[in-house]
Amino acid sequence: MADRMKHILITGGAGFIGSNFVPYFLEKYPEYTVLNLDKLTYAGNPENLSEVAKHPRYTFIQGDICDGAMLGHVFGQYDIRGVIHFAAESHVDNSILGPEPFITTNINGTFYLLEAARAYWMERPFTYKPGYEGCRFHHISTDEVYGSLGAEGLFTEETPYSPNSPYSASKASSDMLVRSYYHTYGLSVVTTNCSNNYGPKQHTEKLIPVVIRKAVNLEPIPIYGDGKNVRDWLYVLDHCKGIDEVYHGGRNGETYNIGAENEQQNIVLCRTICRLLDEMKPRGDGKSYEELIRFVTDRPGHDRRYAIDASKIRNELGWEPEEDFESGLRKTIAFYLP
Repeated sequence: MADRMKHILITGGAGFIGSNFVPYFLEKYPEYTVLNLDKLTYAGNPENLSEVAKHPRYTFIQGDICDGAMLGHVFGQYDIRGVIHFAAESHVDNSILGPEPFITTNINGTFYLLEAARAYWMERPFTYKPGYEGCRFHHISTDEVYGSLGAEGLFTEETPYSPNSPYSASKASSDMLVRSYYHTYGLSVVTTNCSNNYGPKQHTEKLIPVVIRKAVNLEPIPIYGDGKNVRDWLYVLDHCKGIDEVYHGGRNGETYNIGAENEQQNIVLCRTICRLLDEMKPRGDGKSYEELIRFVTDRPGHDRRYAIDASKIRNELGWEPEEDFESGLRKTIAFYLP
C-alpha cells in the first residue's frame, strides 16, 4: 500500500486557510500522505492542526521555504509528488509597516519552491522524469493582485494586474514566477486567486476576528474610513473545496478565481456580526454590540472594492460555494466565542 501512496507537500499548513485545508484533504483522500512545511511565524499556529497531529498520514516539518537546500532534501526524502503552496506573509497592514518579509517569503520563497519541484520532477524543460508526469504545483494567491474596482464590474482571470500594496505586489510577482515556470520549463502549474476568506482558525488581527473579539470584550470596534470598502467574502472550507477541484482537475498553466459572489461593505459586515452576537451572546446590559462601532483613520492605499467573477471554476469544474454568508458567519462566531 505504501508504494501507492501519493506524497503531497503543503506549505504554510499551520496558517488560516492551510489549517482548514489539511484536515479536509486527509479525510477526503486516503491515498495521500500530507507533509506540512511551515516556518511558524506569527501567523502559523500548530494548535490549528491539533486534530491531525497524530494522524498516520500526516507529517509536520518546521522550516523556511527560502531554504533551497532543505527543500531539496524534503523532496528527496519524502518523494514529493505534488505541491499546494499556501505559505505567504499576508496582512496588508503589516506589509505597509514592514514590506521586506513580504518580498522575501512571497517572491523568493515561491522561487525556491518552484526550483525544488523542477529539479526533482523534471529531466529537462518540458520533459518529466519517468513516473513523475502527474506531479503538479498549485499556487494559492489573492484577488488583491488585481487592484481596486470601481462601483461596477468584477475581477476575471483576464483582469490586468494592478497591485496597490507591498503585499499584493509581492503576490503578483509570485504569480508571474509560477506562470513563467509553465511557459519556460513546462512545469504543470495552476494558480488560484481567491477573495477574502473567513471562518475558524483565522489570525486574530484580521477584520472578522477583530470585530468579534472587540465586541465580546465590550471594547470599541474599529472600522477604517467610512466603512464602505467592499469585499467579496468566501467561507474558508468552500475555498478549500475549490482548491481541491483546481488541483485535481484544473487545466495546466491556467488561473482560476475563487469567490462566493458575496459582496459586503465593511460596515454592513460589522453590523451583521453585531446582530448575530446580540442573538448568540447577548450583552448583560441589554444593549446592542453595534453601539461599540467606531470609525478610524483609513489605511494608506486602501483598495475600495474587490469582487470576483467565479464563473470559470463553476463552469469548468462544477465548484459551487455551499455556505451562505449568514450560515458561515454563525459558524465563525461560534468558533471564536469564549
